[in-house]
Amino acid sequence: MKIGISSYTYTWAVGVKDFLPSNPLTVKDLFYKAESLNVNLVQFCDNLPLDFFSDSELDELYHIAEKKGISIQIGTKGIDSENLLRYLHIAKKLKSNLVRTLTDTDTYKPDVQEIIKLLKKIEPYYRESNISLAIENHDRLKTLELVSVIRGVNSPAVGICLDTVNSFGSLEGPEVVIDRLLPYTINVHVKDFIIFRESHKMGFRIEGRPAGEGMLDIPLLVKNIKQLNKDLDLILELWTPFQNNLEETIKLEENWAKKSILYLRGVI
Repeated sequence: MKIGISSYTYTWAVGVKDFLPSNPLTVKDLFYKAESLNVNLVQFCDNLPLDFFSDSELDELYHIAEKKGISIQIGTKGIDSENLLRYLHIAKKLKSNLVRTLTDTDTYKPDVQEIIKLLKKIEPYYRESNISLAIENHDRLKTLELVSVIRGVNSPAVGICLDTVNSFGSLEGPEVVIDRLLPYTINVHVKDFIIFRESHKMGFRIEGRPAGEGMLDIPLLVKNIKQLNKDLDLILELWTPFQNNLEETIKLEENWAKKSILYLRGVI
């Protein structure tokens, strides 16, 4: 079981819409973050896309990572064939063992049968390349629908990227997500959280926390993984709440990353 960091560990440092830092964190910067944390796995997701990197630039990235002893995983969003074939090529160049993706984009939200149809079309290319396609639970589809997708595709190359928090968007908490999806899981996004009532008592808020300081039972997650004899990578992601300004938020994000990695080392 390996611990890794992601471009979504440092979401604010990378930059989000309407909140762009003066010096956004780059692909190469993420390697230095990993090095400083003594972590040897980095996952680049869709907030740091690699679509437009030339082959020579991808080669350069791989050699930087190789020199530092860092393995690379990559991610995108959407399941159209052209994009997934492009990312399969990128995975080969960077020697990534998987491509993580989401079923939905901003403009296309396929139903379960359409998802199965699209993935069946693409999975032979991944299977032949010995690279896995990890479908992340996001917020629209329920866990049983995702199980139907994996069973419907029925390929050793297609599995689940289990995110511990995303399925709140479909009214399912971590216990349900882990119970139903872990048997099909090939990658894990560890994201801790807390739920609390607003000060005015009119509703609840879900907010991120450093790993080990929230409501997620990470030791139980690790125990369940081991019981299934799965060798899964745990990728740290953070939902760092916005502070007084972007600079303070990025500092808090950095602090939470350090605390989280330290905690995860103690439980795996």
